[in-house]
Amino acid sequence: MLEPVIRAGETYTLPRDLQRDVALRFWFAPEHEVFVGLDGEHAIGTYFLRANQHGGGAHVANCGYITASDAEHRGVGRAMCA
Repeated sequence: MLEPVIRAGETYTLPRDLQRDVALRFWFAPEHEVFVGLDGEHAIGTYFLRANQHGGGAHVANCGYITASDAEHRGVGRAMCA
């Protein structure tokens, strides 16, 4: 799910040729709280939440979302925001 989005280079400012293990370390970084949207047992979306800043800015959140290509236009991203 991560690979096509990263390779497209349209959403995340990561190198398009990022190796799988590096991409997974980015997404599952210790400071990220990661969630996965499921349709039955099939992962159709994922997102992370993290503090936008350290210290006094830690009360502001930052997030990243990815929807599986076969689940686009089904409201998955919207559901992950709810």
